[in-house]
Amino acid sequence: MGIISWIILGVVAGFIGSKIVNKSGQGFLMDIVLGVVGAVVGGVIFSAFGAAGVTGLNIYSLIVAVIGAVVVLWAYHAISGRSA
Repeated sequence: MGIISWIILGVVAGFIGSKIVNKSGQGFLMDIVLGVVGAVVGGVIFSAFGAAGVTGLNIYSLIVAVIGAVVVLWAYHAISGRSA
């Protein structure tokens, strides 16, 4: 996947993950960062269980990235002390 694809996937996954976790989002740039990190984390989590991680710009990868973004956002809130 190219950098543009990662950014698009990160924007969408970060936005959806932010809405799932705290309903308000973290801001556009933070949603991108947390979404891309979430895509990587989601890929690692799925790979650990023997499933494919992020495979491209498709629905399956979006689901993996959103799950990863939710995990990253939960950890971010736990570390920063913000309530979800």
